[in-house]
Amino acid sequence: MSHYPPHSPSSSVYPGYPPPPSPTRERVFGPLLVASVLCTGLMAGLFFAYDVSVMPGLAELDDRTYAVAMQRFNAVIDGSGLFGLVFIAALGLTVASAIVAFRRKRLAVAVPLVVAAVCYLAVLVITVAVNLPLNAELADLGNPATAEDLPAVIEDFKSVWVPANVVRTLLCVVSLGALCSAVLRYGRVSGSFPR
Repeated sequence: MSHYPPHSPSSSVYPGYPPPPSPTRERVFGPLLVASVLCTGLMAGLFFAYDVSVMPGLAELDDRTYAVAMQRFNAVIDGSGLFGLVFIAALGLTVASAIVAFRRKRLAVAVPLVVAAVCYLAVLVITVAVNLPLNAELADLGNPATAEDLPAVIEDFKSVWVPANVVRTLLCVVSLGALCSAVLRYGRVSGSFPR
C-alpha cells in the first residue's frame, strides 16, 4: 500500500491553480456566465443599432416625424416585457456570477466580472437619469403636430439623448469584453480551455 497521496492531474497540468471544483458545483456557474454574456450582448447590440442606423436615419426627418417615430419606438420598448427582463437580467446575472466567483476564490474570474457589473450599472444609471426623462419629455408633447415648443424639445433631445446612447453602447461593449475575459479565465482555471 502506498503512503503517498493520490496523484492529482489537475494540479500537475495547471501548476499554481487550485484544483477545479467538482462538476456538480460548476453546474450553476457556467450557465450564469453564459447568460450574462448573452444578455449583455443583446443590450450592446440594441444600443449599437440605435447609434448606427435608427438615430442617423431619424436625423434626416423633419421634427414632427422625428418626434412621432421616437414616441412610438419608446412606447413599444417600454411595453416590452422581454426588453425589461433582458435589461435588468444583464446586471443581475453578472453580479450573481461575481458573487459565486468570489465565494469560490476564483479571483482571476471575479475581477473582470466586477468590471463588467460596474460598467453595466453605469448604463442603468445613465438610462434612468438621462434617457428616460428625455423620453418622458417627448411623450408629454402629445401630438407633435400641435406642439408649440416642438423644435426646442427635439433639439434638446438630439443633443443629449444621442450622445448618452453612444456612452451606453461603449459601456455595454466594455462590460461584454470583461465578461468574455471572465469566460476565458474560467475555462483555463477549470481546465476546459488550454492554457
